[in-house]
Amino acid sequence: MRKKYLLLLAFIGLIVLLSGCTEYDQPITSESEGLWNEIIVYPLSWVIIKIAQLFNNSYGLSIIIVTVFLRLLILPLSVKQIKSSRAMQEVQPKLQEIQKKYSSKDANTQQKLQQETMKLMQEHNVNPLAGCLPIIVQMPILIGMYHAIVRTSEISNYSFLWFELGSPDYILPFITGIFTFFQSKLMMSTNTSANSNPQVAMQMKMMLYVMPIMITVMAFMFPAALALYWATGNIFMIFQTILINKPLMSNNDSGGVKK
Repeated sequence: MRKKYLLLLAFIGLIVLLSGCTEYDQPITSESEGLWNEIIVYPLSWVIIKIAQLFNNSYGLSIIIVTVFLRLLILPLSVKQIKSSRAMQEVQPKLQEIQKKYSSKDANTQQKLQQETMKLMQEHNVNPLAGCLPIIVQMPILIGMYHAIVRTSEISNYSFLWFELGSPDYILPFITGIFTFFQSKLMMSTNTSANSNPQVAMQMKMMLYVMPIMITVMAFMFPAALALYWATGNIFMIFQTILINKPLMSNNDSGGVKK
């Protein structure tokens, strides 16, 4: 199981590397070469520019519209990810019982542990990696949006609301951090396995405060256009989590009664 997760992390790292991170400082134009630029970054940059032109060159509004559209585009993957996470939460009590039963570290016991774990997953139709695969698919799109904003030179020459899109702002980073906190808090409240596992609960509680602080600090260093993108994405994720988890929780409740 650990090898699978290590392989997954390595694959995610490879995606980031292949996503053209080394071209971060190079403007994106129709002349930019490479599959990453031609297939993902430039089309996103082109869409941002065209939508902005429809709204009197409002690049801030264009970033919001494109961010929401991308989130809607990957919404089915997000639903699948949340459902997979909830399925994993449901089998956690039985999984912990198996781990206690086969707590010995000898090879024979560990082999039985893996067999019983796989059997439990198959009985409940749970794939431990199913919740991670949507993230892999989402990453190139979200990183591409990040690159499109940073590398589109037109964005830096316009303002939106009270801030300049091409310069760091001193208010928007705090807004971004607040919405990041609320999103993390909401995700933590819907994770029932965290409440039953003290170690997981402690890790999630630490991330609950660390992530918003990190995002806030980063938002102070990057152009305000990126902070606007992060804030918009976080607001969308908050509503998405509420709307998705409500029917899931009600279905689980009714299913429990029927059983």
